[in-house]
Amino acid sequence: MKKQLLMLVFALSVAAPVFAQEKPKNEKDMNRIELCKKNYTTLFGGEALTGQGSDPELMNILQKFIFGEVFHIGELDVKTREMITCVTLATMQTLPQLKAHAAAALNVGVTPVELREAIYQCAPFIGFPKTLNAVSTINEVFKEKGIALPLESQETVKEDERFEKGKEIQFPLYGEKMKESLKALPDGMNEDLPRLLTEMCFGDFYTRNGLDVKTRELLSLCVLAALGADRQIESHTRGNIKAGNDKATLVAAMIQCLPYIGFPQTLNAIHIIKDIE
Repeated sequence: MKKQLLMLVFALSVAAPVFAQEKPKNEKDMNRIELCKKNYTTLFGGEALTGQGSDPELMNILQKFIFGEVFHIGELDVKTREMITCVTLATMQTLPQLKAHAAAALNVGVTPVELREAIYQCAPFIGFPKTLNAVSTINEVFKEKGIALPLESQETVKEDERFEKGKEIQFPLYGEKMKESLKALPDGMNEDLPRLLTEMCFGDFYTRNGLDVKTRELLSLCVLAALGADRQIESHTRGNIKAGNDKATLVAAMIQCLPYIGFPQTLNAIHIIKDIE
């Protein structure tokens, strides 16, 4: 019996290093191919770099770049990365890709309400028709996953509070700059247009539950980068900083947009962010 125990102890001591070697690698020790495969499976539940399809070479470049490199630049969590990706795709109206990433967002813990609010947040910047297209796309995903529609309401303001509640959010971030920049408009439109912005952009959307103002500002900046709206990028960079997003976060968000909007618009946005005092 004693001999058998000694043999068992010896066997376990020999096996221990083998078990240790089988522990999952730390992400810091992974190369971009390993990171790509890990992230892709987490997001989509499938396998990356399969070499299948009509254009396997392009897909290999794309997947290694996005999931093996871009996803590991900056300190953004994966939920934020997927919301950024979704609003960028909604802005560009690349709806098949939006559908895939909407499902991925839910897979990594973005709630249905958070995803819907991220897409709603695009409306003041890309307009209602494109937003409706994007909403229809994510609703397809919700239905496929058995999520009942409509989702719970996130409205917080009454009809007669839109301006007041909108200004409570707008003024600390932007002051009266919009009103001042439009004061030369004729026929009372110098009052109408700033009011519409306060009531609709901030009163109707920024006041909603589901996402905080800090997150809404970050997503709005990504939408503006996808639009190439340089003047508004400058303004919303300042708004983001006041909302609590530092420059490192903003640059990381722009890099997250890079695979979808390309280098020129990404670099333009980063230069604007970098030069803000």
